[in-house]
Amino acid sequence: MLRQFFTLRRLGMLLVAAAFAWATFSLGQWQFGRHEAKLDARTAVETNYGADPVQLGTVLTSESPELAAPSEWTAVEIEGRYLPQHQLYVRNRPFRGTYGYEVLVPFQDSAGGGTILVDRGWVENAETASILPDVPPAPEGTVTIQGWLRNPEIDLDRDLPADQLASINTASAAEKTDLDLLPAYLELETETTQDGQTPARPEAADRPDTGLGSHLAYAIQWWLVVPLGFILIGVLFRREVLDAREDKGAVPSKPRKTRIWDEEDE
Repeated sequence: MLRQFFTLRRLGMLLVAAAFAWATFSLGQWQFGRHEAKLDARTAVETNYGADPVQLGTVLTSESPELAAPSEWTAVEIEGRYLPQHQLYVRNRPFRGTYGYEVLVPFQDSAGGGTILVDRGWVENAETASILPDVPPAPEGTVTIQGWLRNPEIDLDRDLPADQLASINTASAAEKTDLDLLPAYLELETETTQDGQTPARPEAADRPDTGLGSHLAYAIQWWLVVPLGFILIGVLFRREVLDAREDKGAVPSKPRKTRIWDEEDE
């Protein structure tokens, strides 16, 4: 009986349904993973973004691995000096609908916490791509900066001029500058010179977006359709079984209803 029921055709259909179930379940897991990542990011922003700054060395050292999710956006304060001779430009960066450059400058901690890459902000593109834009220079001498620690972006591995990067990647910046940079970078909030002045700087970044998006809804939608393939095959198999029984006379077909006018015609 089972051998007659599980034909090669039906087994093939079951395999297709299983593959469909696995694919939709995996897509749901992927969307749920993105939801959890955004949820962790929002928690970090809400916890750390408005907190009082701490000293760099209490959070990050040269031996530190990547920042853990709860430590992202930790506010820090550092006293030291910029190394403007190693200034870098990250190209093709959008800001409020316009493309330009993020300006990165290494900063040496005078307390011995190492050298950290600082994102001083954004500047608009110059008239042509072959010309770098004018940038407010990093202040000289001893400076106190405050900002938020961020994990580096993925290295896009593009061949660019010596002073340009395709993403904010600390390893690529270290290779370009020949400096031993800390594994995270700092998104600048404020910089203050020794005489209390606040120098001009590139455009500061907006507050990070803490929206969760629609990833959870997409995950639920994918999970809801996981059994759909098996349901459709079950309906088809049932129809085939009923048709086979009717052909053998096991299930009599419903008698045709006789209408009143049919009787009159007879």
